[in-house]
Amino acid sequence: MSNTPLQLAVIIGSVREGRFGPVVASWFTEQAKRHGLFEVDVIDLAQADIPLELPAVPPAMDPNPQRPDGMADLTRRLTAADAFVIVTPDYNRSIPASLKAVIDWHFTEWDAKAIGFVGYSGASGGLLAIEHLRQIFNELNAHTVRNYVSFPRYYLLFDEEGRLREPDEPATAATAMLDQLHWWASALTAARSLESVG
Repeated sequence: MSNTPLQLAVIIGSVREGRFGPVVASWFTEQAKRHGLFEVDVIDLAQADIPLELPAVPPAMDPNPQRPDGMADLTRRLTAADAFVIVTPDYNRSIPASLKAVIDWHFTEWDAKAIGFVGYSGASGGLLAIEHLRQIFNELNAHTVRNYVSFPRYYLLFDEEGRLREPDEPATAATAMLDQLHWWASALTAARSLESVG
């Protein structure tokens, strides 16, 4: 097996004004770097052009979908990733529209890759969004790992500087998820390599 670190894309799923996602993503990115087995790329969807209207032919059926020019960098970074962690709130028992649009604008970029989740919200801690995302990514032939990180009532858990008031338990959960993510990402990356050679 190669000693080259796997590429992990941490995706901030919310784009609304006043969002808390960057705070959670910053905390998780620190955990991932400390874990030491990934090179981490933080993708903020607020910095991409993400039309909600899809093309006439869905990307899943079009080998060369025509995406907006403003999405080119995002697509390149998704393609380069060996694994993903989605940082998401839940809105009305589901996921942000921006996140769903990005998922739907792509197809092969998710195929046979490992995906983990960090959720945050007032009551459920993002678990409703995470469960919805598991169904979506299963349809795209991605593998979602069992472990996750959840922050219910996140506004009470982080201080004014964006630091967790009680960091030990979330850090343990993050490590467990990253361990699973690395195992699956390693296996799937190796399998994709064999498939491309074959």
